[in-house]
Amino acid sequence: MNASAATNYAQRLLAESGLTSSHEPIGEMLVSIFLEEHYRLNGRLEGLATEKDDTFRLSTDSGNYLVKVSPPDESEAVVALQTAAMRFLETTAPHLPVQRVRLTAGGDDHVTIRSNDGRTRFLRVFDFVEGQVLADANPDAERLARAGEMLGLIDVALRPFTHPADRRGLAWDIRHFHQLTGLVEHTPSPEHRRLARSVFRLFGDNVVPRLSDLETQVIHGDFSPYNIVVDPKSDHFVTGVIDFGDTVRSAVIFDPAVPMANLLGRTPDHPWRDACAFAAGYQRERPIQAPELPLLPVAALARLTLRALITNWRAERAPERREYLLGHAKDDWINVERSLAVSLDDVVAHLKEARHGHS
Repeated sequence: MNASAATNYAQRLLAESGLTSSHEPIGEMLVSIFLEEHYRLNGRLEGLATEKDDTFRLSTDSGNYLVKVSPPDESEAVVALQTAAMRFLETTAPHLPVQRVRLTAGGDDHVTIRSNDGRTRFLRVFDFVEGQVLADANPDAERLARAGEMLGLIDVALRPFTHPADRRGLAWDIRHFHQLTGLVEHTPSPEHRRLARSVFRLFGDNVVPRLSDLETQVIHGDFSPYNIVVDPKSDHFVTGVIDFGDTVRSAVIFDPAVPMANLLGRTPDHPWRDACAFAAGYQRERPIQAPELPLLPVAALARLTLRALITNWRAERAPERREYLLGHAKDDWINVERSLAVSLDDVVAHLKEARHGHS
């Protein structure tokens, strides 16, 4: 793919993922009207920073709720996919602490909002999951493994799930990573561009030839430390799983690769330690096929690099979300560099040893 084609492909995929739209935030008054009319809910709304939805915490006399209004470019089918995955888990695996969808008074799982510019948005209400997020918890290896177990259990439960929109195009889906090389041109630092190209080469050499035969299913897609609610005093540790906004049918290994990417470099002297602890826990519940295991560290590096690239690109185009975006990705390039400095053969050996220990 030449540079021009790569740029065009990236633009299409980013647009399909709802990452190119800019919109005026929806007014709290309008949201309040819809909540009263369709959900019979009254209370105090507080805006929350998120990647692309307009998101609010609703405090009422009967409890707290999370209210999300989708961005204008996100299709109804994609919103329905996210909701359907959550409702499927509530029905088939009710013991898992997945955030619950609240229905309208009429039994619907979302409300359609038509804005003044003619664009359509979708409002949904969920139970508010109280507690600390993993990102703020400083967990040890065993607690990270518990978090890995939880994602493994979710992926086991999602195995049979299908939806008409589950093959949607999603820029965050690691299967498209090698087709997003055009994003490198939006990275101002020559050193960061060099790191990105190293990871693209790794991915191209190791993962791309195998893409068509990797085990696939619908996955959570964004099991990041900000979407995992924990209680350090609880034996289970993980007490809530939120945000199914990146749900998609993709390779199974790409699901644990997301949290692993977020954990890379957290301990600078051993940049893979926490990521491997998470993967060990994941494999207790959802073992990765032995031939695919060596691809897992490459997928984690690809995801971390992808976040750094997309963040740079979006911060240019969405100044109103710049602080949120850059805050979540501030150490990404440092962590890519630290992780590349370690022999991936050693990382794979560690992953295999952990897998053997729990087989």
